[in-house]
Amino acid sequence: MQGSTIDESKTVLNYHPPAEVISHHEEHPDHRMFGIYMFLIADTMMFASLFVAFILYKASVINWPPEGSEIELLLPTVNTVILVSSSFVMHKGQSALKKNDLSGLQVWFGITALMGALFLAGQAYEYSHAEFGLTANLFASYFYVLTGFHGLHVACGLGLILSVLWRSRQPGHYSAEKHFGVEAAEIYWHFVDVIWIVLFTLVYLLY
Repeated sequence: MQGSTIDESKTVLNYHPPAEVISHHEEHPDHRMFGIYMFLIADTMMFASLFVAFILYKASVINWPPEGSEIELLLPTVNTVILVSSSFVMHKGQSALKKNDLSGLQVWFGITALMGALFLAGQAYEYSHAEFGLTANLFASYFYVLTGFHGLHVACGLGLILSVLWRSRQPGHYSAEKHFGVEAAEIYWHFVDVIWIVLFTLVYLLY
């Protein structure tokens, strides 16, 4: 009986599942990008609610813009050019990775990170020189909430880019076949750019 038990244990330990079972587990669908898109859809709804509230507020005010809430257009325009251009720069990084050019990825993502930091610096400068504060009036509150919430997203995107750059130091972490982190960071950054274009149009151009 003991010998039979030992033989059964050896059989269990030495069991190898069929190749088709292994293949099935290794080729299960990757739902990570689906999760990224669902998150961005939810985030879009958050921004959309803020935009709609701002539009309704603007439509209900007789004297527009409210007194004491003047905003400058030059710096936000420069910031817009920087942020929108950074999307094209970032895409060149992913294109380089698809050719297994890791150094190209690092260069273009590094430039994108610098452009993102410049955008945030420009926004901080705008806040520090604004003629109105957060509680000056309802427009001021909307202005800081909208631009500040977007600035938070830019900061998160910058963190993702820096994370990609850090991970790219490890040989083989990213390649033409293995690039989820790079693709997710790029999609998020494009999303941030599109939101800013809408925000810039509503808050600054249609001011």
